[in-house]
Amino acid sequence: MKASKKLKGGILALIATFLWASNIIVARNISDSFPPMGMAFLRWLVAVIVFTPFALKKAISEWSIIKKQIPYLLRTSITGITFFNVSFYIAAQTTTAINLSLISISFPVFIIIISRIYFKERITLKGFSGVIVIIMGVLILLFKGSPENLFNIKLSEGDVWMLLASILFAIYSIMIQRKPDNLKMIPFQYFSFLMGLGFLAPFYLIEVYSGKVGTFNTSSILSIVYSGVFASLAALIVWSKSITFIGSVQAGIYYYMLPIFSAFLAIIFLNEKLSFFHLESVTMIMIGIFLSKR
Repeated sequence: MKASKKLKGGILALIATFLWASNIIVARNISDSFPPMGMAFLRWLVAVIVFTPFALKKAISEWSIIKKQIPYLLRTSITGITFFNVSFYIAAQTTTAINLSLISISFPVFIIIISRIYFKERITLKGFSGVIVIIMGVLILLFKGSPENLFNIKLSEGDVWMLLASILFAIYSIMIQRKPDNLKMIPFQYFSFLMGLGFLAPFYLIEVYSGKVGTFNTSSILSIVYSGVFASLAALIVWSKSITFIGSVQAGIYYYMLPIFSAFLAIIFLNEKLSFFHLESVTMIMIGIFLSKR
C-alpha cells in the first residue's frame, strides 16, 4: 500500500471520527426534546436533500449498474443507515454520553473479529498489541485515570442498544470494503442513503402516530441539520473513502480517537476541565495507533 494512500485514509478516518464524536454530544443534547425515530429519520432526510443536487445526475447515469447491485445496496442501507441509527438514537435516549463513548469503541474490535472469522484476515502481533494499548488509553479517559471508577458505570437498556449499534456498524464497514468495483462511490452512497431513509420512514410514522412528535425549536432544528449534513452525509462519505484506501480494519483503528474527540468537545462546549489523565489517554492512543498501523 502506498504511503500517500495510508496518509489520506488515516486523515479521512479521523475526520469521520471527529464528526461522529460531535454527534454524540448533539444526540445527548437533543434527547430530552426529540424522540429517537424522529431524530434518525429527519437526520437522513436532511442528508438526502442536501446530497441530491450533487449525486442525482451521477446516480441516474449509473442506473444500469445500480439495479444489478440492489441486493447489496439493501444490505448496506438496512445495516448502516436504518438499524444502526435506530439503535444509536434509542441508546442516546437511555444512557449517558460516557457510556455511549465507552461502548462505541467496541466497533473496531468487532471488525477485527468478524474479518478474522469470516474472511480470514490476518492479525499481526503488533496490530493486536496496538489494539490493547489503544483500549488501555481509552479506559484511562473514560475512568478519568482512576480504575475504581469502573465500578460506577452501570449497564442500562441504552448500553445494550449501543452495543448492537456497534456490531451493525462493524458489519456495514466490512461490506463497504467489499463494495463491487463497478459500483462508483457517489451513486452507491446516494442510493444507500435513499433506501435507508425509506426503511426508516415506517418507524418514524409509528412514532408520530403514537404522539411522539418532538419539539421543533432553534436548538433541535440546528441539531438535526448538523447531524444530517455533517454527522451523516459528510462523515459516511469520508469514512467510506477511507476504507477504500486503507481497509475497514485499519480505518477502525482511528475510531478509537472518538472518546478523545468527545472529551475535548465537552471541554469546549460543556466547560469541562482538561486533566492530566486526558493527556495520558491521548499519548497511549497515539502509541497504539502507531503500533497497529505497523
